[in-house]
Amino acid sequence: MVAIHNLTYQVGGRMLYEQVSLYINPKDKIGLVGLNGTGKSTLLKLIAGILAPSKGNITKSKDCSIGFLTQDLLSYRTEENIRSVAMQAFDEEVKIQQKIDAVLHQMETNYTDDLVDKLARLQEEFERLGGYAVQAKAEEVLEGIGFTAKDWERPMGEFSGGWRMRVMLAKLLLKQPSLLMLDEPTNHLDLPAIQWIENYLQNYGSAIIVVSHDRNFLDSTTQKIVEVEGRKLHVYAGDYTFYEKEKVLRAEVQQNAYANQQKKIKHIERFVERFRAKATKARQVQSRIKALERMEKIEEVPSDMATVKFNFSLKQKSGRSVAELAHVDKAFGTLELLKDANATIERGDKIALIGANGRGKSTLLRIIAGQEKTDQGERKLGHNVNMAFYAQHQLEALHWNNEILEELRQGGTQKTEIELRNMLGIFLFTKDDVFKKIKVLSGGEKSRVALAKALITEANFLLLDEPTNHLDIYAINSLAQALQQYEGTFILVAHDRYFITKVANKIWYIEDKQIKVYPGTYEAYTYWQQAKKK
Repeated sequence: MVAIHNLTYQVGGRMLYEQVSLYINPKDKIGLVGLNGTGKSTLLKLIAGILAPSKGNITKSKDCSIGFLTQDLLSYRTEENIRSVAMQAFDEEVKIQQKIDAVLHQMETNYTDDLVDKLARLQEEFERLGGYAVQAKAEEVLEGIGFTAKDWERPMGEFSGGWRMRVMLAKLLLKQPSLLMLDEPTNHLDLPAIQWIENYLQNYGSAIIVVSHDRNFLDSTTQKIVEVEGRKLHVYAGDYTFYEKEKVLRAEVQQNAYANQQKKIKHIERFVERFRAKATKARQVQSRIKALERMEKIEEVPSDMATVKFNFSLKQKSGRSVAELAHVDKAFGTLELLKDANATIERGDKIALIGANGRGKSTLLRIIAGQEKTDQGERKLGHNVNMAFYAQHQLEALHWNNEILEELRQGGTQKTEIELRNMLGIFLFTKDDVFKKIKVLSGGEKSRVALAKALITEANFLLLDEPTNHLDIYAINSLAQALQQYEGTFILVAHDRYFITKVANKIWYIEDKQIKVYPGTYEAYTYWQQAKKK
């Protein structure tokens, strides 16, 4: 369906791809992975025809249609309601419906046999295309990704960027292209919506390519992993879990082959050096030189496979009770989020606060942090609690003229430059990146700096609102490892199930305006929830 032949792509002086080939079959379910900056989104744009290869070519079958969800769609603006935007997927059906409406309008004042015949033909074509079901399909998908019936008539412009992106995703899913390409589709979704999309993609009859930092999502929706590494594409015939294991095995084989080849090369080079001046060995020397020239070199395994390590340090332990909420009410106008809610956080709790968007998770986090007032009730911190809070709005607290390294150095922890660089490495700032000024960073990069700054404070109580949002899979794994070893207490809002599974020992969720607690891991919580439904 799509064939990439010897593609080379260069941007500026940097080579992203060098003579790569890939074949996408009609029902392939592909996960595209790799470190940030290796060119995953660029490859999707090349396939979509937005960018042109420097060399090589990409061919598509005549019946290949491409649907591409990209973060660039956040800039899309319209005053149409969201149901109308979603229904743009049914372009032909919508045009016929408009013609039917026009004929019906004419018939109000000019009822003729010709118009009756025309209406009958249009209605027959509309029915053949399944036009009478398209509105129901659009509403089903919109509901699946988190919209309610009262939202369908609201203009798209009323919604935030994340919710507008959901509408564009709905439109693409309804269009059902023969190749659906999704660049970080879970970025703006909550857990229920992520699970709905997973089910949808599992039953999707055509090819998909997904770029995602959510490994559970990749495991659920893909059957082939294509890794971008070293300007090449490496194909693994399995899901992300298979890829992760197979990559380690391949790396061991490659490293052993590299080491053996290096020994052979050195042995040949020593022979050439030893006998170069001897006329009796000239033929053998030349033969070995030519053998070296013809030898296909095996590359050493890239060092970026190593995971950056970081360990937290605490100034002091907190008391046994870290925070308490008693009889808390919180509402915004008529939207009541909490009513007579109670909760206790004890030292050592590692809490994941989960659930659908709009239930009040971030509001609850701000209440615990003391940054949001309650309407009624009390919030109380325990003895010796030293708190650090990370949320998106805290980007404003960064010093825009500081370099990244200096911003962390001013955190007041007396950490060495090596320790600060290790922390920044987790958050994808390496080498000279640490000398960039805050003011030139993208929104995602600023978020990563703010998160790093919160985590180096030596606080014994962390509050983290969506800490994985701007991280890749490798950075998420490093952060999870660090939080597993963290000796303090934390509560975090997250939608990445792998991350939650790795770090949380207690699950919170908001239900009926109350804070409900499950005293166990996320894996045990999901099993408990499924058992309740039976």
